[in-house]
Amino acid sequence: MKYLHIVAFLLLAIGGLNWLGVGLMGTNYLEMVVSMDIAKIVYILVGLSAIYELATHKQSCNMCGK
Repeated sequence: MKYLHIVAFLLLAIGGLNWLGVGLMGTNYLEMVVSMDIAKIVYILVGLSAIYELATHKQSCNMCGK
């Protein structure tokens, strides 16, 4: 489960930084780096990562407690 948490966190960080670029500069960095088909898969994985982190956050967060 630790590795799933790490992968989900990294995907959320990538998605968050990409949205920061879209919001501030109107530039979608992910679509600049990879094809549109791969970008769509990454977007789906980022969304699933967000759902996973929301569902398991309290269990894995030291600040929230167990």
